[in-house]
Amino acid sequence: MLNKVAIVGGGTMGNGIAQVFASAGSQVTLIDISDEVLTRAQATIGKNLARMVKKERITQAQADESLARLGCSTSLDAASDADLVVEAVPEKFDLKAKILADLDKITGPDCILATNTSSISITRLASVTGRSDKVIGMHFMNPVPVMKLVEVIKGQDTSEATTQAVLDATAAVGKIPVPAEDYPGFISNRVLMPMINEAIQCLLEGVATREGIDEIMKLGMAHPMGPLTLADFIGLDVCLGIMNVLYEGFGDSKYRASPLLKRMVAAGHLGRKSGRGFYEYEN
Repeated sequence: MLNKVAIVGGGTMGNGIAQVFASAGSQVTLIDISDEVLTRAQATIGKNLARMVKKERITQAQADESLARLGCSTSLDAASDADLVVEAVPEKFDLKAKILADLDKITGPDCILATNTSSISITRLASVTGRSDKVIGMHFMNPVPVMKLVEVIKGQDTSEATTQAVLDATAAVGKIPVPAEDYPGFISNRVLMPMINEAIQCLLEGVATREGIDEIMKLGMAHPMGPLTLADFIGLDVCLGIMNVLYEGFGDSKYRASPLLKRMVAAGHLGRKSGRGFYEYEN
């Protein structure tokens, strides 16, 4: 297992990834530009571990040890001695590229740079560094502590040694790695997002109500969550961004985002995080 791990980005995905590595025994540094975000991330991890203790999945001593292995910093320099860095900032190419380029200068030559992107090309992100053979995708699923899958995506130049190291590290933290090649949306979002987009189009065309669309997919296809509820959970802005990546990457009209999805994002109705999407959320 990679002993020293740095996570860049203290949001929902970043703090979940940090928790998983710290719980598995790695020394973890969580990095974000905001002290407030880091404080909130530490509190979230503490609550998650306390819940696991209450459910008797881990002991209090194990929870305490996990928290002791977790450090925080507002400087990328804190990643200088890491064996692995996982970038988990918002899904914007320019932001991710800048962070990876900076990490390329800060970290040691053997450090693996991973990105938690859900759709952006690994090859394109790797091109901003001088170590494209050591850049790879590690697409964790939300919520990270619960979901077993990690999509491991090789870029054009990612070496076999890097890929194997990440596959092994993923398994070592109790996740199931599934390899994928670097094409738009990889596998998970190339299949999932067009389904969500089609559900939105059905709603736009009045084929069924929001509840009807979700119930049909839950009861008829055994999905744990309907596509419109899932879109709200993911964030409609994220869904639109991934659809745009698919459309631009393949140039195929079947990946064109629904006009309703575009309109809702323009209105700021982004789902759970904004309090309103296809459904309304009070808290």
